[in-house]
Amino acid sequence: QVLLVESGGGLVTPGGSLRLSCAASGFTVDYYNIGWFRQAPGKEREGVSCISGSGGTTNYADSVKGRFTISRDNAAKSVYLEMNGLKPEDTAVYYCAGRFGGLRTQRPEYPYWGQGTQVTVSS
Repeated sequence: QVLLVESGGGLVTPGGSLRLSCAASGFTVDYYNIGWFRQAPGKEREGVSCISGSGGTTNYADSVKGRFTISRDNAAKSVYLEMNGLKPEDTAVYYCAGRFGGLRTQRPEYPYWGQGTQVTVSS
């Protein structure tokens, strides 16, 4: 059974940092691309970043380029999202998602999802 569990969310002031983690189990994580998505109240879920199974290829939404960094540790079966320079508009529930095969950025391409972790950026 594919299982993804996010952690690391919380309340942070503007300009602050958070590190989200996505723990994977139930599958050979090296073969799976992992994406981070977020959904703010009243908005559609959007892609934030994704990383290939080897970690050699990454992709970022324009809104987070230069501020967020995605990485993975396959030995630990974990994927991380380092978020710096957080802004109020980054407030959302953040989800990690997995797919087998080529790197994709769109939500429908990911069949496996975690339960999400709340990130709130506010003074």
